[in-house]
Amino acid sequence: MRFPTLNFLNNASGDSVPAGSPEKSESELLDAYSSAVVKVAESVSPAVVNIQVYQRGRQGGGEARHGSGSGFIFTPDGFILTNSHVVHNAIDIEAGLSDGRRLQAVLIGDDPDTDLAVIRVQTQGLPIARLGDSSLLKPGQLVVAIGHPYGFQCTVTAGVVSALGRSLRGQSGRLMDNIIQTDAALNPGNSGGPLVNSRGEVIGVNTAVILPAQGLCFAIPINTAREVAALLMRHGKVHRARLGLGGQTIPLPRRAIRLHGLKDDAGILILAVEENSPAAKAGLQEGDILIRYNGTSLKSVDELQKHLTEAAIGVTATLLVLRDAELRELTIVPAANR
Repeated sequence: MRFPTLNFLNNASGDSVPAGSPEKSESELLDAYSSAVVKVAESVSPAVVNIQVYQRGRQGGGEARHGSGSGFIFTPDGFILTNSHVVHNAIDIEAGLSDGRRLQAVLIGDDPDTDLAVIRVQTQGLPIARLGDSSLLKPGQLVVAIGHPYGFQCTVTAGVVSALGRSLRGQSGRLMDNIIQTDAALNPGNSGGPLVNSRGEVIGVNTAVILPAQGLCFAIPINTAREVAALLMRHGKVHRARLGLGGQTIPLPRRAIRLHGLKDDAGILILAVEENSPAAKAGLQEGDILIRYNGTSLKSVDELQKHLTEAAIGVTATLLVLRDAELRELTIVPAANR
């Protein structure tokens, strides 16, 4: 594991605004903002849980370590989404519900590569958090983070989506792509809690902060979390192929589109290539733009991930890459995830 002062000069009719109206307008805007945050908190907080764990010592030896984090219930029969680093190697897991109950939880599965995990408490009729669509997010959009930092129950913070498509190195050492950056304040213990939009829909799983920086906080998109959770509930782990690269979605340069007559309008900018990885062996370099995988356009990192299933392990694939305004075709053999 940084709002301008609004200055209203006239009203909708174009008539002059009486003295004192700017202050009133600003007050109304702040009241609307506060009301939105309050409604989100009231809607989602009942589904947010405090997670207390005892984990095995490093390398399986030494004394058990105590840790804590957050999570949120996404099915009425007790399935809870959280971060892998919160519950990985857990000996004992306890979930504190919003109604004051503390229940034993079992680990259904965790995936260190995406820092996601699913645990479960054995009870029925629980309040759930509604899952949204993270692909609709835009920079500047209001978001609310809810969690249990330092053990303080159901702490609510608000901010905006600062950026999309970030890459972040996870606890496993692999790069996680398409990460949401936000300035909604997070602290230790917020890990695994929900990042929520103004409609009360979870659009991310809070995962990390950069300290001592202020307002550099990150969340895993809920579209990624939804897919990973389904696999964890089915298999207990995620079997996938890996290329060993990190990247983010960007629009293709218009000059390159015209020069090569491309029908593609987006690709994946390669930001990092792991040593001795399939990507390195294929000849991929930082700065390359990956356009197609086996002839299929790649308009987002998520689309590339969809190709990297268990069936892709050891199977040669073709890549179309833009490098220094030239198109290159490379071959790559995905490896099994570690």
